[in-house]
Amino acid sequence: MLSHLEGTYQLMAQLLYGSGLRLMECVRLRVKDLDFSYHQITVRDGKGEKDRLTILPTTLVTPLQAQLRATRHLHAADLALGYGRVHLPHALASKYPNAATDWRWQYVFGASQRSKDPRSGAIGRHHIGEDGLQRAVVPRSLSWLLIISSSGSIRMRPVARTGASGRARARWVPPGAS
Repeated sequence: MLSHLEGTYQLMAQLLYGSGLRLMECVRLRVKDLDFSYHQITVRDGKGEKDRLTILPTTLVTPLQAQLRATRHLHAADLALGYGRVHLPHALASKYPNAATDWRWQYVFGASQRSKDPRSGAIGRHHIGEDGLQRAVVPRSLSWLLIISSSGSIRMRPVARTGASGRARARWVPPGAS
């Protein structure tokens, strides 16, 4: 089902499926939330504004490390140009003034372009938009429909396409039916 995706979106979808992450939990992952030695991910401010731990599948360790290398390279380039800031949750920016440029606080899946933070006015790199993954998955899927709810939970259902777009006219196909 996920094989038709490529690059960052494929890795994000694999994390959603393999770690049980919700969509916004995935896009808001920070470097410091990944623990490769214990194969776990710390989800911060998840559903109900609670923190939790979830598994980091062994099969995603190498792709995530490659993603972090690319993210680190981008962060270094941003810092060299005087940027490299991210938004920090709650009052951390005042408590730790240098944390916004610290590598550990950077988003794992950073946006492709820098943007202006509406709260502080600082130019930095926000996380990737959640709608990009949704657009990448649903229209290209030929035999499966990936349903991402507003809470970020993910479900997959087999569908039979009956129209050109297949989105509005998809119908449920029971398991084992062709």
